[in-house]
Amino acid sequence: MSASDRYRIPAARHRVAEEIKRSRFITTVGHAPTLNDARDFIAGVRAEFADASHNCWAYVVGPPGSTAQMGMSDDGEPHGTAGRPMLNVLLHADIGEVVAVVTRYFGGTLLGTGGLVKAYSGGVQLALTTLPTVERVPSAELTVVVDYSAVTPIQRILPGYEVQVLDQQFAADVTYRLQLPDAHVDAFAAHLVELTSGQVLLAVIKPR
Repeated sequence: MSASDRYRIPAARHRVAEEIKRSRFITTVGHAPTLNDARDFIAGVRAEFADASHNCWAYVVGPPGSTAQMGMSDDGEPHGTAGRPMLNVLLHADIGEVVAVVTRYFGGTLLGTGGLVKAYSGGVQLALTTLPTVERVPSAELTVVVDYSAVTPIQRILPGYEVQVLDQQFAADVTYRLQLPDAHVDAFAAHLVELTSGQVLLAVIKPR
């Protein structure tokens, strides 16, 4: 796994609003790990603002800047004045798996092509500057069975591999259920074998 597999994603739905020449623009940004998530998010915002003049949208499913799964819509605004500018902002943001909907309530004053581009792209930029994010880290889940004598040595090495202990059971042996970044699995497994002189049972219980 390369470092590019770890990137920032939206931590929660986020919304900003501004008024431009009496038109109200409401930008809603959210997490879209899949195409269906992006579509559901857009449908939800459109339903919430069903009486709006326009609900324009754009999304990038995948790592920051990825063009493999992306989409956009001007939703009735002049071609190229809303969806494309919004998508350009998302593609150049250092955030992945992101969807944005800009809702417009028309205020009676025409903004012109340049004004619309600026309003729609500006709304997304404004939302992204205050968007709460978290790091996306592809992870694996493991079960590890060891002798009691290995407990203390294992606990010492967990932090170095960013391991979270999800569960531990003490019976004839000690059984751990662990979660750690996918990138660390092979090295961690090798360290466990070395640490226990091969006396360890290890299985990936969640597909990597």
